[in-house]
Amino acid sequence: MLYGLTNPHGGDIYGGGVTLDFSANTNPYGTPAGVLDAVKAALPEMHRYPDPYCRSLVDAIAEFEGVDKHFILCGSGAAELIYAYCAALHPKTALELAPTFSEYSLGLKRAGCSIKRYYLTPDNDFTLDEHFLYHLEDTTPEAVFLCNPNNPTGVLIDPKLLKRVLDFCKETHIKLFIDECFLDLSDNGISMKAYLQDYPNLFLLKAFTKSYGMAGIRLGYCLCADAQLLTAMAREVQPWNVSSLAQAAGVAALKEEAFLKETKKLIQKERPWLQTKLEAFGFRVCPSYANYLLFQGPVDLHRKLKAQGIAIRNCDNYPGLTSGWYRIAVRRHEENEALIAAIGSIVKEGK
Repeated sequence: MLYGLTNPHGGDIYGGGVTLDFSANTNPYGTPAGVLDAVKAALPEMHRYPDPYCRSLVDAIAEFEGVDKHFILCGSGAAELIYAYCAALHPKTALELAPTFSEYSLGLKRAGCSIKRYYLTPDNDFTLDEHFLYHLEDTTPEAVFLCNPNNPTGVLIDPKLLKRVLDFCKETHIKLFIDECFLDLSDNGISMKAYLQDYPNLFLLKAFTKSYGMAGIRLGYCLCADAQLLTAMAREVQPWNVSSLAQAAGVAALKEEAFLKETKKLIQKERPWLQTKLEAFGFRVCPSYANYLLFQGPVDLHRKLKAQGIAIRNCDNYPGLTSGWYRIAVRRHEENEALIAAIGSIVKEGK
């Protein structure tokens, strides 16, 4: 719970007035019916403590991901695992991209880590290129944090470059953290999980939040072959940190293959439609491979949309971005139409 602090993320629709939320990149179809049924079926067992080892869920994840079950640690959302990783690793120096997801730096700061940033630029659509490797050689941090596809840009990292980064990190004893939470909704994104066995320095973050519309139940997991690190992370979280309802929901979600395929079809149809409409307003739109778009528009656009009951993610608190940069989720067509209509009325008024 936040107390006396400013929420740095999207998705806060509880202050009143928001009827359409484009600020959180969750599944446009919401939560699969099978997951809702599983949660309902688990309700009579609420009087019991949840399984502290998440046995059924870990087995389901291992089968789904095709990895050893001893490589898996579950958490109350991906954010908990980020903080547990930073606390367990306790690096003195770390390198992250800018812009990128803010919880990496927040978790690192809490662990007393000095953070260095590699700034991506709009000149090449915020794409990570081989110059990052040269920078990595010059700085040699203890840990590197990457997000693939990156948030908020939606840009995928070239798999060949990512492998070179992984090799360099192994050779120089650098821990490599890769956030793959949006990968399952991306266009042909390739996971690095095949390298887990031979690269114990590799850590992959995953979540049910985005793919299966489960933000409210808080469930994430990580994949790593370093058993000592996972044990140290487990010591950093509270006992029974994953509720019985969340565990049941996760097991059910991993069976929703058809739901995931239908979601990706929608995203691949609606994202270019949104991009075309935004560019028609004269906005700069970053090419995305994920279920969201980063674009540059009027500096007061988010406030004017909020007045119409529509929330978008104002990105001026991302290092590397300034006022006028926004991120929107790709939603269902009727919702996307409502957003574009609202932006159109704002642009027309400004002329």
